[in-house]
Amino acid sequence: MLHAHSPHSHDGHAHGSHREAERGRLLLVMALTGVMMLVELVFGWLTNSLALIGDAGHMLTHFAALSVTFLAILLAARPLTKERTYGLYRAEILAALFNGVFVLLITLYIFYEAYLRFRAPVGIRTGEMLAVAAVGLVVNLAAAGILWGASREDLNVKSAFVHLIGDTLSSVGIIAAGIAIHFTGWSFLDPLVAVILGVVILFWGYQLIRDSVHVLLESVPKDISVEQLKRCVLADAPAIRDLHDIHVWQITSGMYAMTAHAVVDDMKLSRSMHVLGEIRSCMQRHFGITHVNIQFEPPGQEEHRHS
Repeated sequence: MLHAHSPHSHDGHAHGSHREAERGRLLLVMALTGVMMLVELVFGWLTNSLALIGDAGHMLTHFAALSVTFLAILLAARPLTKERTYGLYRAEILAALFNGVFVLLITLYIFYEAYLRFRAPVGIRTGEMLAVAAVGLVVNLAAAGILWGASREDLNVKSAFVHLIGDTLSSVGIIAAGIAIHFTGWSFLDPLVAVILGVVILFWGYQLIRDSVHVLLESVPKDISVEQLKRCVLADAPAIRDLHDIHVWQITSGMYAMTAHAVVDDMKLSRSMHVLGEIRSCMQRHFGITHVNIQFEPPGQEEHRHS
């Protein structure tokens, strides 16, 4: 029985190196988003605008997403250790889980405040509210522009870019609500916009928690089918008679691992390495799996193990 391991399966630095170029852009966008988030929070409190506070919470979810992506870049540059053979990649997922729970708590606060203001409307200083919302719109457009080029190459940055577009739309909604309140006095529009933003935050927070738990439970990545994976291996590596005990999981964002038992006829070591190369090529090309661990075994071994 031969236990063969892909020679590139622990090349963790390759995973992070292609994202190094995005560090400066992410850091700048994080600074813009973080500062604007605090400005909206403070002026939301001063102007009695729950919509601004809700948008600050909205921006927090995206600041958290940017922070997780930035954390992944930093962790990718750290060397592996004997105790942590995969490095600290899972810290990214733990941070995402924490952020997801945190933004859900923020959503509960927004809903509670909106309920109180629907029952007892408060006066809103629409002039300052509109000014801050306009600045937020400019900041969101600038941040989206900074990430525009990078979003085409990195899925994490692309996600952050999409979120910034959502922030831009929410800023437009707040401006529209502020103008309407100024001319009509309909103060209920402010908590209404806050509730709408709260629903969006709730949805994204739920997704963040769901995806984080999915990774931590080492479930099969959502974009991978084990049956398709097996068919690919059997088609690309004809020497393999069967593939079983297949396990596929996600180490962190965009880093997949896979182990399996492959049934093959007796062959030389050099030939087995060639077959392993065929499997690894199939996994990388079709599924983006870079950590491949295959155990070769002769026909009938599976029945022998289970007898």
